[in-house]
Amino acid sequence: MKNPALKFVVMIALSVSCLQFQSCKEEQKTIKPLVIEFKKEAELVLKTANDSIIKILDIEIADDEYKTQTGLMYRDEMGQLQGMLFVFPDEDLRSFYMKNTNIPLDIIYINADKSIVSFQKNAQPNNESSLPSNVPAKYVLEINAGLADQWQLAVGDKIEYRKVE
Repeated sequence: MKNPALKFVVMIALSVSCLQFQSCKEEQKTIKPLVIEFKKEAELVLKTANDSIIKILDIEIADDEYKTQTGLMYRDEMGQLQGMLFVFPDEDLRSFYMKNTNIPLDIIYINADKSIVSFQKNAQPNNESSLPSNVPAKYVLEINAGLADQWQLAVGDKIEYRKVE
């Protein structure tokens, strides 16, 4: 290019073009997966009917409408000695399902006396089938699938829990 003015205009145009391309590239956003961290709110002791300790778990507590509705939804893992305890205001027939729950669970139904009354073992991720208690329950404990059998939990075993500060 022999015309310096034209050469200058072309260089400006190329520079603006490069800046726009760079700007567009920087504006691209990545969508990060939702990660919900476990937050220990209490310790729960699983005991046999004659008070021998089976396991001690760190638990989260679901005791309001929002926590009760969401539970362990959208989580991809839970530690071996972790769980979630649902606390209801009354003892009644309960039914859970696994919508948006990505990890298989054992669901343990517990009466007002804190005794295990029934189980739904190995509940499959994202399955919306009803998983009923079959008898009235005030508490529901969710743990990783297979642990109820591994720990040999049985109807009549008990729980105790205390909140941590």
